Amino acid sequence: MSYISLAILFMLSGFFMKYSDDLFDVRHEIRLASLIGVLCGVASGFATVYSIDAAYIFIAILIGNLLALKVDGIHHVITLIVFVLICLIFGIPELSLVILLICILAALSDEVGHELISKATENKFLNLFFEYRFVMKVVILLLAISGIFNIWIFVCFILFEISYEVAGIVFEKLN
Repeated sequence: MSYISLAILFMLSGFFMKYSDDLFDVRHEIRLASLIGVLCGVASGFATVYSIDAAYIFIAILIGNLLALKVDGIHHVITLIVFVLICLIFGIPELSLVILLICILAALSDEVGHELISKATENKFLNLFFEYRFVMKVVILLLAISGIFNIWIFVCFILFEISYEVAGIVFEKLN
């Protein structure tokens, strides 16, 4: 799979993830949120089975969100099921437990920081850092700089994050 295709899957995953959440959380549209969640599961699932670096990222995001108790709606459960089915059917690359744990801790730190620290501190840097979940970005960049990840996966992850934010803007404009 080319990095362009992988970048597109990352962007679709980020966009669908946020849009599904906003549909469920704000408009309480369970069916549409679930349908868009399926699209998120497909995009992130195919990225996971085709790229070991993407596998670390998406599996870590999934486990980090599970541990942070952020899987809190049927749309999340449906997305999770689609993601897991794709991974089971097509198989995932062999992963290093150490690298996966590093990524899981980064994802979990982002979720905990986003929910607790960014709302409890007056420190503008910490607010910004955790509001936009920078722990995972920094970890992925460090893994890329160290040669563990390909640097293009960092670019793909930034595109995922940009698409996630764009989805929030689009949702607000349409509602």
